[in-house]
Amino acid sequence: MHTDLLPTYILVIGFLLDALIGDPYSWPHPVKVFGNLIYWSENRFNQGQKRKQKGALFAIACIVFAFVVFNLINRGIQFNFWLNLIVGSVFVFYGLANHMLIKESLKVLWRLEKEGVEAGRNQLKYIVGRDTSRLNPHQIRTAVLETLSENLSDGVIAPLFYYAIGGIPLMFAYKMINTLDSMIGYKSERYKQFGMLAAKIDDVANFIPARLTALLMVLVTFNFRGLKYILKYGNQHASPNAGYPESALAGILNCRFGGPNVYHGQLMDKPYIGENPREVTEKDIIKAAWVNVGVSVVMVGLIVSLFYFV
Repeated sequence: MHTDLLPTYILVIGFLLDALIGDPYSWPHPVKVFGNLIYWSENRFNQGQKRKQKGALFAIACIVFAFVVFNLINRGIQFNFWLNLIVGSVFVFYGLANHMLIKESLKVLWRLEKEGVEAGRNQLKYIVGRDTSRLNPHQIRTAVLETLSENLSDGVIAPLFYYAIGGIPLMFAYKMINTLDSMIGYKSERYKQFGMLAAKIDDVANFIPARLTALLMVLVTFNFRGLKYILKYGNQHASPNAGYPESALAGILNCRFGGPNVYHGQLMDKPYIGENPREVTEKDIIKAAWVNVGVSVVMVGLIVSLFYFV
């Protein structure tokens, strides 16, 4: 095999592994290690005085740690083509989450349709941060659609984007950024000081990937209402980034997202994204899942082309 094309082989194999098997719950995973580190450290340091400063230093240290560790691993396997190929492919596989995102979303749909509203609410808790205890079927499906669009950016396109420009080390520095934000990047009383910088870094890191995701969603569906919604609603979300893929999907499906929801005990009156307050259905979620697949394949194709021609 041609050594110059090794990053391409690693990307394609890792992507195919994620598409085929996802992340089995019982397997070890770097993000689980990240999560355990953040959980232990947050409990120890998020107290007393100067929480903002301690949280900022902690976030920076975690990101640098992830980059350095994976850079050392990367350097350690460079001497052997096959070792590099195998280990690199496994790390790309671990860095992507599209299989599990779609699987968990469809699991919510299946439990809602087969076992009822309460089962759907309970399953939804695994993939969203909002309070699910009072959601009706329409709200449950809407939450799934919002999650599919937002996490297509966070869990797939952003890791691929950072792999393309910085390889495995930058990919996992981003995964650490995203894990920090998902665990401490909230505006609740407990986290608003300690997690402030982590949330801001995540906003910066996702600025380009979120907009790229939205444009790719329009591209793979040839839906220009999606483009119209991106321009009209993309900056209406409380997050500086999540509104872009959500707007694209709302336009593609001709539906409406957003509105008031409870997150970690606090009511957030999120603006609406979209114009058609219709009931979303099972077919919408199936279509959104296929959009995710299409966008992921196109993104990998773009990176392969970049590696090949540049």
